[in-house]
Amino acid sequence: MLMTSLLMAASLSGAQVIAADSGDDYAREIESWRAGRLERLQSPTGWLSLVGLEWLKPGRNTVGAASDNDIVIAGVPDHLGRVDWDGDKVNITLKADSGALIDGQLVESAEMLDDSHEKPTTVSFDSVRFYLVERAGGKKGLRIKDSKAETRTHFLGLDHYPVDPSWRIEARWVAFDPPHTLEIPNVLGTIDKMTVPGKAVFVHDGKSFELLPVLETDDADELFYIFADKTSGKETYGAGRFFYSAMPKDGKVVLDFNKAYNPPCAFTPYATCPLAPPENRMPVAVHAGEKKYRGSKH
Repeated sequence: MLMTSLLMAASLSGAQVIAADSGDDYAREIESWRAGRLERLQSPTGWLSLVGLEWLKPGRNTVGAASDNDIVIAGVPDHLGRVDWDGDKVNITLKADSGALIDGQLVESAEMLDDSHEKPTTVSFDSVRFYLVERAGGKKGLRIKDSKAETRTHFLGLDHYPVDPSWRIEARWVAFDPPHTLEIPNVLGTIDKMTVPGKAVFVHDGKSFELLPVLETDDADELFYIFADKTSGKETYGAGRFFYSAMPKDGKVVLDFNKAYNPPCAFTPYATCPLAPPENRMPVAVHAGEKKYRGSKH
């Protein structure tokens, strides 16, 4: 009866709750998705291994474990080498006997491709690795990961709300022609301008909502949602949560809040997470998806 009422109310407003073929099948789908999420998070190079973000200055930047380096990285040789930033290019040059690898190869120098590439240039030594990132305003830095990081070795696991099929919704898709540009704030205090191809319009529990998804890249094949709600800062992470959806089809888009998850910033202070824009702050408590991380210290 409850599911029938939800379907009737939603259909009158241009959105509908999607009834899975079986509640058990849907629960298994979500459990499988959560297991994949956990595996990615806990991998040796996952977000739990992030231990540093060091910004480069134009010109020469010495790198190593010793305190006299411009960039100090624990767990690598005292004087690993240098990173040179000249115009649009960044190059890494290692000491001849450093023992470090560049993209798995024992070479001494290379141009560093940043994280906008599918495979950024990665320097590794023992459990430590780092690669180049570029952020708003042309800032360039080294993102540092360590598979022995305490955040990974002492990970406390993930907590979730019970699976709620009412938060899997087929929303009406309103395309923007041309696409809009949305200013997304981030934890660095800067603004990223991202493309918004349209909006998802839906109803839950008799209330109407709109969400603006963004495209992470020009050729993205899915939509990315950054949202906050009345649980944010209480039961869920304060800066909001993320989820993805498939691209719209026939004027509809499926939103599954049971797949809402915490941004990397929930686990480490060194991530550069986007924050939920005002347009995506929902005036309702979304009791679905991932809860606040128990081990969060920020």
